Amino acid sequence: MCNCGRKRLDRAGNGRPLSGALTFNGVGNNKLWQDVFFEYTGHTGATVTGRVTGRQYRFPEPGARLAVDYRDATAMMAVPVLRRA
Repeated sequence: MCNCGRKRLDRAGNGRPLSGALTFNGVGNNKLWQDVFFEYTGHTGATVTGRVTGRQYRFPEPGARLAVDYRDATAMMAVPVLRRA
């Protein structure tokens, strides 16, 4: 009888990942690409929610630049008061 499941359970309790931690770009944050910077061109502040990550990006004033997760960048390009910096 195979005890593969038992080995998996035994290894899970020792604090080590079962399959190894994935690292991309040498930073260990599991991102495939770097963040994308956007500049706010509106007249007042704005808060925009990323469609993929659900993260809220707060642009406090005109000209504000923020790093946006690359997964949210495509949707951010559709916002009229944001432009890629």
